[in-house]
Amino acid sequence: MTEKTPHILIVDDDREIRDLLSRFLEKHGFRCSQAAEGREMRRQLADAKVDLIVLDVMMPGETGLQLCAQLRAEKLAGIARLPIIMLTAAGEETDRIIGLEMGADDYLPKPFSPRELLARIRAVLRRGGSELPVGGAGGQALVFENWRIDLSGRRVIGPLGDVELSTGEFDLLVALAERPQRVLSRDQLLDLTKGRTAQPFDRSIDVQVGRLRRKIEPDPAEPKIITTVRGGGYMFAPEVTRGGKDRGPSASNEGLGSASA
Repeated sequence: MTEKTPHILIVDDDREIRDLLSRFLEKHGFRCSQAAEGREMRRQLADAKVDLIVLDVMMPGETGLQLCAQLRAEKLAGIARLPIIMLTAAGEETDRIIGLEMGADDYLPKPFSPRELLARIRAVLRRGGSELPVGGAGGQALVFENWRIDLSGRRVIGPLGDVELSTGEFDLLVALAERPQRVLSRDQLLDLTKGRTAQPFDRSIDVQVGRLRRKIEPDPAEPKIITTVRGGGYMFAPEVTRGGKDRGPSASNEGLGSASA
């Protein structure tokens, strides 16, 4: 790894979660540091450049919400603007709302899949224009049927060549393709693609799905790739592989961090 490799700081009082996340993210091309509480987090920030913080809400002493507020109030722009993904206890909607209002870029409720966190990290870094790691166990392409999504180059290549997508359309396609055969509500897709900029009753997801279908579906009137689940949202129907290889066994289905962690 080099100095250009994105550096993730994991702040969580649970050592097992920190170690598991560090190993998982390092396998996917990131550098990782750890902190168990606020003072250690500040030492890490003083010692090295950090590109994103994964911050647990429920910690003894200073909570993640307090630390998030302190970071956003920091006078140094490089720290004040650091992307933050918060880990919240399952069902704690209040923590999610307060965290986003305090300036967190995204949130993830416990228990969660490491692959879900990986996707959130990539989405937040992409929005900030950061250079994502090339290679790693996750690969830098999503492949389905006769299509290829080049994540690092932000290109979509179909049977007839490159397909032009807007930034929003590309981010939505990646959010769906990284979670194949899984029903995602409009709110979930808004959180994955817009984070804290999403507005209540935002219907842009429906508009972007319609545009995507016109560009990638053989028959947009009868979609087979992005399907609608009545009362649920949308689902990416095809099987997806990374980098042209099967994803194989992974931690993608393992919940990490119980609600009591």
